[in-house]
Amino acid sequence: MTTPNATIIDFPAPRRHRGSWRGMKLAENITHFVRTLRRAGMDAGPASVLDCVEASREIDLGNRDEFYHALASCLVKRPEDRLLFDQAFHIFWRNPRLMEKMRDLLLPTLAREAEAEEAPPTARRIEEALRPDAPPPPSTIEDSERVEIDMSMTSSADEHFRSMDFQLMSAAEIAEAEHVIDVMRLPLPDRPSRRFRPHGSRGRLSFRQTLRRMTRNGGLALPVREAPRRHPRPLVVICDISGSMERYSRMLLRFTHALTQRRGTVHSFLFGTRLTNISRQMQGRDPDAALRNVSTLVEDWSGGTRISSAIASFNRDWSRRVLGQGAVVLLITDGLDRDSDDNLGFEIERLHKSCARLIWLNPLLRFDGFEPRSAGIQQILPHVDAFVPVHSLDSMADLAGVLAADLPAGWQHHDLDAWRDRLRAVQAEI
Repeated sequence: MTTPNATIIDFPAPRRHRGSWRGMKLAENITHFVRTLRRAGMDAGPASVLDCVEASREIDLGNRDEFYHALASCLVKRPEDRLLFDQAFHIFWRNPRLMEKMRDLLLPTLAREAEAEEAPPTARRIEEALRPDAPPPPSTIEDSERVEIDMSMTSSADEHFRSMDFQLMSAAEIAEAEHVIDVMRLPLPDRPSRRFRPHGSRGRLSFRQTLRRMTRNGGLALPVREAPRRHPRPLVVICDISGSMERYSRMLLRFTHALTQRRGTVHSFLFGTRLTNISRQMQGRDPDAALRNVSTLVEDWSGGTRISSAIASFNRDWSRRVLGQGAVVLLITDGLDRDSDDNLGFEIERLHKSCARLIWLNPLLRFDGFEPRSAGIQQILPHVDAFVPVHSLDSMADLAGVLAADLPAGWQHHDLDAWRDRLRAVQAEI
């Protein structure tokens, strides 16, 4: 399980009762495992290797659970690293075809299509980390044809990348997607003010400004028109970070940080089993530093989901503070609630009545066959103004149109009627 030409760290000799040969091989394999995680995007260096080797000497290596938790305690430093570590551990230490994968590192051969189909889509980052120097597939296109199809291939690749599900992205694609999110310009919704400003030839006639101009122009009546000033509405983000949303949490937090850095007032909250206000942490200009600060503050990462309790806590403690001036609320959750009570519908209705617009962003809408059958979804859906997906860059860009829409009385997204009809059909079946 070693790669050629690899620099092996010289560890102290293992304990005698563990077996010197076995201990040296274990140290080498742990070194390569940590390198794989580092290539996949985790923050793991030589110090982590030494910690893992030392921890492995204090456990029963025949017990996989002990070995798993020993390595996890040394390597998993952020909540979003847990899923990546689990995939890497499964592929590196448990996959019976690992020797075949590692042998491929010695040969400049192409990965077989059968292996690509059998591998889980979320393990792309680990597979690429195991094959860091694999050459690109040889092209069978002649040089004369390459120029003709270059533009179309580039356009097609960009379109595929923007519509790709976040959980299917590789490490390089995730880094590129994070950069796109950082520079994304989403229009913040605005509202008319009671104050007016001059508006050229359009707008209503301002008698006060017209009379003032007359005094400065010797009684010459030159009409002045004015229009209401517009101010950005406060934006409130309530994001689910439970286990079912784990694969999207990092991107959604990056998206929340990008919104916070734009003009206007943005209040950010996270919830799993409890509600946490992260508005101050999101104000830092460095997105990576902001996410690290959030990870140290939040204690309920990747756990259960208590939507009803979290919304009730928001309505009780934060609603009056942050929902003034026609605020717009972005509720980001899959709607899978584990609260045993039936108060979710009441709390969502109360939240809806307290804000100007309630927009529900649900990553489950990426599935064509999605049906509102969950009890939590059935309680939330009747009380929102928009029900849209959030699983790719394109879905985040489409949110711009929803945020920029005007707010007439009774406004709702054009797809909401279809979703409510589907909800009634599902309830009729039950």
